[in-house]
Amino acid sequence: MIERHVTFNVIPGKEKDFEDLFQKDYSVAMSRQSGFVSVTLLKAQEKEAVYQMVIRSQSLETAAAWRDSEAHKALSPRIKTLYGASTVQVYDVVSQK
Repeated sequence: MIERHVTFNVIPGKEKDFEDLFQKDYSVAMSRQSGFVSVTLLKAQEKEAVYQMVIRSQSLETAAAWRDSEAHKALSPRIKTLYGASTVQVYDVVSQK
């Protein structure tokens, strides 16, 4: 199992739009993807408009399949209008309770 941590620097004033898109469209489409395990959206307490999307997938291949999916390709331009920069870090899940 893997986790992708994607940090977004959301454009100030676009936070509600970002959260709404995640809840109503992005997370719903992602949850329908084969190999999907979970997704969580976190908002930094001490940094304005910084969010982290924590995406858990069964494997690197299933995570890549999401990024190559028609749903992701359709949503990607919409989410990109809401942030200025993003970074990605991928982790292997080695232990969980």
